[in-house]
This record gives sequence, C-alpha cells and structure tokens, in this order.
Amino acid sequence: MNAATAGLGAGMALGFAAYFGGFWAFLLVLVLGAVGLTVGLVVQGDLDLHSRRRQ
Repeated sequence: MNAATAGLGAGMALGFAAYFGGFWAFLLVLVLGAVGLTVGLVVQGDLDLHSRRRQ
C-alpha cells in the first residue's frame, strides 16, 4: 500500500466519522489515528523517540 492509498483510507474514515458521529467522533478518530501512526512508525523503526535528548 502506498502513501496515497493510505491517505485516501484515512480521509474516508475521518469523513465517515464526521458525517455519522459528529465533531467529537471526528476528533476521536483523528487522535487515535495519530497515536496509531506514531506507534506504527516506532515499531517499524522509522521514528526514534530517544534520538535527541538534552543532557
């Protein structure tokens, strides 16, 4: 799956949440999607949360 397909799926999911669930459902889906993306990137190794810590 490429980035355009993933973006299309995410946009459709947010659209359905907004249409059927209202604003708060839209926000919930958006926040949970961002959390899922972050976790997925960390597990995949594309995002390192410990790379730049100040000492």
